[in-house]
Amino acid sequence: MLSQLRITALRNLTDLSFEPASGINLILGANGSGKTSILEAIHMLAMGKSFRSRTMKSVLQFGQPQLQVIAKTVKNRPVGLQYSTGDGLQIRLNSAPLKRISDLASQLPLQFIPANCHQFFEQGPRYRRQLLDWGLFHVEPSFNLHWQSYRKVLKQRNSALRQHKKIQEIQLWDTHLAEHGEAITALRKKQLACLLAEFKLIFSRLCPTYKDAEYEIKYRSGWLKDEPLLAALSKGIGRDQQLTYTRSGSHAADWSFRINDTNPADVFSRGQQKLFYLALCMAQAKITEYRKHENTILLLDDISSELDSEHQSNVLRELAELPVQAFVTATNLEYNLGLNSAMFHVEQGNISKHGS
Repeated sequence: MLSQLRITALRNLTDLSFEPASGINLILGANGSGKTSILEAIHMLAMGKSFRSRTMKSVLQFGQPQLQVIAKTVKNRPVGLQYSTGDGLQIRLNSAPLKRISDLASQLPLQFIPANCHQFFEQGPRYRRQLLDWGLFHVEPSFNLHWQSYRKVLKQRNSALRQHKKIQEIQLWDTHLAEHGEAITALRKKQLACLLAEFKLIFSRLCPTYKDAEYEIKYRSGWLKDEPLLAALSKGIGRDQQLTYTRSGSHAADWSFRINDTNPADVFSRGQQKLFYLALCMAQAKITEYRKHENTILLLDDISSELDSEHQSNVLRELAELPVQAFVTATNLEYNLGLNSAMFHVEQGNISKHGS
């Protein structure tokens, strides 16, 4: 969690600093005032990249030589990000240069919920895998090792396929790919079982219409259900040679929810779809705190999008009970915040605390 935050020369935020609360931080302001840019700065600090732009150059305020995002965590660990067109991106953690972005992500568990998060149902399997793997990265130490090893082996096998190497040379990679792929599958299934248990409780409170519903998760491993991955790789070698890439494996996995034996995308309104995604992220945050004893930073952009006032209140009440530090933006919102929470107003790139 963050105890201090300072942002300079990022979009319309020339020099902004504040001390966020440990619970809900409600950030209010007109469109274009800089609310989402504050979320973007926090995202950059935790992930090393923007959720709005592919390049840092477009985030840098026009006419400025460099941008900075500097923060202190509640454990009094300084973390800072700096970007300039000349020196590029530099990140420091505990006053030392950071070598790997994954080290930063492990220190600041963060989930971003965009205003259009209802589009979760329209995204492909890759998006769903990323959501699931985020949770595993933070709670299961062995997952990152298996996933990084799997990616390296997959890259080598695909390279051999593209170069039209002999079958024996291609299959040199199969044992290692299968070993890590099977381990990833086992970890994902375990995480999904935990996720389902927490999700059911949270979603029933966010969306009382479905409080008595039956829930089920279906996981597709990326190869035929009743055979090991090593056998699937061996069976599919001819097809892989034709396509010049590996079809079977954890990189082709997918998962989905069923509610009352129905695909939620077929029956949910857009507001319910948003609540569904919110419940997934909240469930991940709860699992992260339970297994790692680390609070998640949750960024929720434009809470009022697709949600009426009653459901917005449901979301905020749920956030107040979760082990998260939440940053929630809205143009206008009447809500009585509890302890460990704060309300801020943003206007023309400046921020002020409500009541100050």
